[in-house]
Order: sequence, then structure tokens, then C-alpha cells
Amino acid sequence: MARHGAELLPELPQSLARAFETYLNSLRFERGLSRNSIDAYARDLARYGTWLNGQGIGRLVEVTRTQVEAYSLHLLDESLAPRTRARALVAVRRFHGFALGEGLAATDPASDVSPPQEGLRLPKALSVDDVEAMLATAAGEEPAQIRAAALLELLYATGARISEAVGVDLDDVDLETSLVRLYGKGGKERIVPFGSHAATALGAWVSRTRPSMAAKARAAAPAGALFLNARGTRLSRQTAWQIVKDAGELAGLEAEVSPHTFRHSFATHLLEGGADIRVVQELLGHASVTTTQIYTKVSEETLREVYATSHPRAR
Repeated sequence: MARHGAELLPELPQSLARAFETYLNSLRFERGLSRNSIDAYARDLARYGTWLNGQGIGRLVEVTRTQVEAYSLHLLDESLAPRTRARALVAVRRFHGFALGEGLAATDPASDVSPPQEGLRLPKALSVDDVEAMLATAAGEEPAQIRAAALLELLYATGARISEAVGVDLDDVDLETSLVRLYGKGGKERIVPFGSHAATALGAWVSRTRPSMAAKARAAAPAGALFLNARGTRLSRQTAWQIVKDAGELAGLEAEVSPHTFRHSFATHLLEGGADIRVVQELLGHASVTTTQIYTKVSEETLREVYATSHPRAR
């Protein structure tokens, strides 16, 4: 007989799957929750486990507070109601608390991470100067710098999710027309333009650096990926995430920067520049304009700040 909730879990690394199943069984046998409640927990843990797996994390010992906070930020990009987002993070917190109590983990990385507040939450967007400072850290002729420049420019130029960026193949990029094909959630395809800075960085990577990395791949390895690692295979999301994080640290930014920060900044800067929200929705690949409207709140806050500091009778 199938264990309650376990059949809803996706294919995950064995260590994670075993921990999730242990928790779900405890909800059934120790807490006596209903089948519906257990299934709800299972769906939330499935979403969390899929995200962790996508970050290259297969064991609880590898999960840190930074990752749980990043997951909370990731939930904001899902087409979820505020209550659903809050419940999803509560499930993660309770799971980690259980794992610590049962000796499945030595720490609880989610203990101090608060659920997202009801209603719209303002994403953390970088200023244009901060973005420029991050991009400047990749200036150089080393292969890693040329790859970092191409990745950072693409993320900021298109607002791509990190999974979309590392999933891009060479055939998806047209440097002549400055267009890239991105595959979003559910395999949904969209075409996004990029500017001259991204075109220059991508051109340098594709023509000067990528070929030597591709040559290191085994003959049987796929060679179509745009971004490659030192072994000549597709760059992982975890490594791409680290490239962005390192750029933020090198730029001297106080707050930790994630690929999602670039996505937030892309949307915010477009709206502040006068872009129509429906256009931004299409560029981001949001299924609903409601999700995109969170960025209009950021622009409203910026307008208030400018008004407060500029208008002679604002105070």
C-alpha cells in the first residue's frame, strides 16, 4: 500500500527522498493528520525538493540558511497566492525542525527564515550603479571572466531565470538579431531581445573562449549548451549561481546577490524606464500579469522617494 503523501514526491536524490518520506510518515502515524493534510505537505516538499535538486543539493547537510532564504525568494516568482507561498515555506520550516529533532540533520537552516508576508512583497532590486559594478567585475581576458561577463550580461539583459540561462543552447542564440529563445516553466517557449552589451559579451564567449572548453568534452558529451564548465559540459545552475554571488561580493555589495536579484532588477528598471507592464510580463514569462504587478509597487516606492526629496512642499 502506498505511503501517505509519498507517491506525490518526484524523483529526488535518495537522501532527500528518504528524509521527506520519514517526515510524511511521522505526520501520519505520530500526529495523525488527515490524508488531505499529508498530501498538502507532500506537494510543498515536492516543490522544495525539486528546487534543491535544481541547485545541485542532494543532502540535508548541504542546505544552509542562505539557500532557504533563496527558496523563499524563488517562491515569489511562482504564480502562487500569498497564502500558498506562506504555507509552502512553513512546510519547509517544520520539515527542517523535524529533521533536527530526529537527528537527520545537525542544524536547522530554516529556523530564522520568516514566511513571506500576506499581500505583495517588494523584491530587492539593485540600483543601476550596483548592476554596473557587478558587470565590471567580469572585465578581463581570463576564460572564467569572459564566461562570467556573458552570463551576467545575459541575465540582466533578458531577466532570465537561472535555470533558463543555463538551459540555453547555441542554436537558441542569434547574435545578428540579438534574440534568445528561453524555455520557461512547463517548457513554455519565449523569444527575448538583448542589447549590444550582452551581444558583445556573448560574442566574445562564443567565438574566443567556448570552443576551447568544448574541446575538453568527451566525444559522447552533448556540445550544444551555450554555457560550459571546465570539463566542456553544460554549466550547472549551482555554478552559475556562484558566479553571480561572487560578482556581488567582488563589487563590494553589502547584501548577498542571487540570479533572482538580477531578474528583479531587470523588471524594475524596465518599468522605471516606462515599459508597459504587459510587455514586462511577456519578457519575464509570467503566466499572469498579477505576478508582474509586484514590480509596479517597486516603481511606486521609487516615485515616492523622488517626490519626497525633490518637491518643495513634500514635507
